[in-house]
Amino acid sequence: MMIERGGLVGAGSGQAFPYDKVLIANRGEIACRIIRACNELGLETVAIYAGNDADSLFVEMAGTAVELPGEGLSETYLNGETIIEVAQLTGAGAIHPGFGFLSERADFARDVTAAGLIWIGPPPEAIDSMGDKMTARVLMRKAGVPVIPGEELENLGQPDGSDDAGRGRDGGMGGGGELSDSHRAELEAAADRIGYPILLKASAGGGGKGMRVVEHPDGLHEAWASASREALTAFGDGRVYVERLLTGSRHVEIQVLADAHGNTIHLGERECSIQRRHQKVLEESPSTAVDEYLRTAMGEAAVAAAKAVNYVGAGTVEFLLADSGEFFFLEMNTRIQVEHPITEMVTGIDLVQEQLRIAAGRYLPLTQEKMEMTGHAIEVRLYAEDPAAGFLPAIGPLAMFRAPIGDGVRLDTGVREGDSITPDYDPMIAKLIVHAETRSEAIEKMIKAIGEFIVLGCQTNIGFLADLLAHPAFAAGQTPTNFIDIHWPDGWARPSGPELMETLAGCAAAAEAFGLAKASTLHAGAGEGDGDGDDEALRGDVHNPFLRIGRRFP
Repeated sequence: MMIERGGLVGAGSGQAFPYDKVLIANRGEIACRIIRACNELGLETVAIYAGNDADSLFVEMAGTAVELPGEGLSETYLNGETIIEVAQLTGAGAIHPGFGFLSERADFARDVTAAGLIWIGPPPEAIDSMGDKMTARVLMRKAGVPVIPGEELENLGQPDGSDDAGRGRDGGMGGGGELSDSHRAELEAAADRIGYPILLKASAGGGGKGMRVVEHPDGLHEAWASASREALTAFGDGRVYVERLLTGSRHVEIQVLADAHGNTIHLGERECSIQRRHQKVLEESPSTAVDEYLRTAMGEAAVAAAKAVNYVGAGTVEFLLADSGEFFFLEMNTRIQVEHPITEMVTGIDLVQEQLRIAAGRYLPLTQEKMEMTGHAIEVRLYAEDPAAGFLPAIGPLAMFRAPIGDGVRLDTGVREGDSITPDYDPMIAKLIVHAETRSEAIEKMIKAIGEFIVLGCQTNIGFLADLLAHPAFAAGQTPTNFIDIHWPDGWARPSGPELMETLAGCAAAAEAFGLAKASTLHAGAGEGDGDGDDEALRGDVHNPFLRIGRRFP
């Protein structure tokens, strides 16, 4: 189904672009973010959506929306051939992949350009080079970028007695089986040379998949087999390499921008150390552990990494930062990052708009010497999950979704009140971002904003975020990557006793204030059928403004 709406043809600065319409090959929050950036530049937008996303906010916001046939991700958001056909059908001249899905698929990028469309992202060759972590490590060494001590062990991908099933992206075996005696010996020797504890990591991995910590030699072979199987299932490539586990380190990343004219700059750092299950929960910029000297060194290393693969566009180079001040290359994300808003807040640069401009052949907006960071920004990720149950994903309706507002408060989301969180997609509901002059002021502002955020109907991590922000160790800037494990070793627990009663009282007051209890009663009565038909008539009345009003919120 194609839905067309009034567009912004030729509006604003869009006339100077080699394209006037952008197809967003994504959904949810990032699709909304890209649509807003395009609108501000006077560019029309095309959204593609699966059937279960028909009522989503990004579909409503786009100038044109086209439903993808089929079910499941492989037939919809991962169906590159159909997405390109939609772009051609709707007259879109460029495709923005957002993050996730097809954003780091080099073959899709090639297909986009082969179809005569503009790919809003880096060259496919850069995606290939940085997408394979073993290849990236080798390239970084050559470029003089420090890498975590470890060994690639390319031959370890081939299990005994297997054929081409599980072949990796480079043509080598994908792994997932038993190691031969010689390979077992090779793995053991590498681990001994590096020194325990070690970290096994999938070469094609991401998001914590295909990753195992090994504390002692006894668990080495089992951990390798488990990591390889998981990597093969998740990425179609079961190759796993070995590196030293750096405990107590921080996860610090550098945002880079590169145009097609040979200019590359960095926009400072983001610290993303606070994670659960290797997934980020809170990010901030700048990092409390990075001074001007270290920022320059890490920035120069990130720029060198980008230049080593002839990078063009917005990208992020991730490092582990040790207490000693040493930093080591982790990986490069060849796309826009989920946490990009905090860089935008401290630099004043709209990264999505810069992606659009760079893809259009524009020069970078500033030089490295003129890049400045002002104030402090913090982002928290609001997830539909149960922190008290090991952060397991949750589902349910957003019966009430009231976001905080105020100076220096920003919300990036793809949902509004009345939507439902389903198991079909990532459980992230929204990103709440604040900006203030100092870190302490930013923390205070975020705590206040979190306290004003009302979400009812679906379990979220709001309570956990409040506890995290109020923790003395966080206030002191003591934020290693194992922060959550250190301070909640037995897991996080919901409030109990007087604290719980206070929370429930607040929820009841909110429900009464907004009439939520009455709305729920009416809905229940309609379902039971009380015989008078008034509730049914109310819900079926086409003139009822409560049914017809747009639900775009916030």
